[in-house]
Amino acid sequence: MSVERRGLMFVLSSPSGAGKTTLSRLLIERTAGLKMSVSATTRSMRPGEVDGRDYLFVDQPRFKEMVHRNELLEWAIVFDNSYGTPRAAVEAALSAGQDVLFDIDWQGTQQLREKARADVVSVF
Repeated sequence: MSVERRGLMFVLSSPSGAGKTTLSRLLIERTAGLKMSVSATTRSMRPGEVDGRDYLFVDQPRFKEMVHRNELLEWAIVFDNSYGTPRAAVEAALSAGQDVLFDIDWQGTQQLREKARADVVSVF
């Protein structure tokens, strides 16, 4: 008899520049079944970044629409740019039993803890 399991949300949270992205890339490479959450952002794409892989790059009106439609699990404004986690992809992965890794700031971590306490494991 097999027991289906719901995935967990693993949250890496720290101030900007502390190494979250480096650590998350290593965890994704070395942990089978762990999926990286892709955040939406209003900031400009940096050299080497790929839309849909590194971030979902959206303009401010689209981001506001996502907030208004409750399409984001969490969102925050950091250094004058908006960042947020699209709900649909994360919920689909969790329902399929897949664990999801988040690389987000402290504001987003607080919101996830409030909304999904039972599914969140955070590392600060």
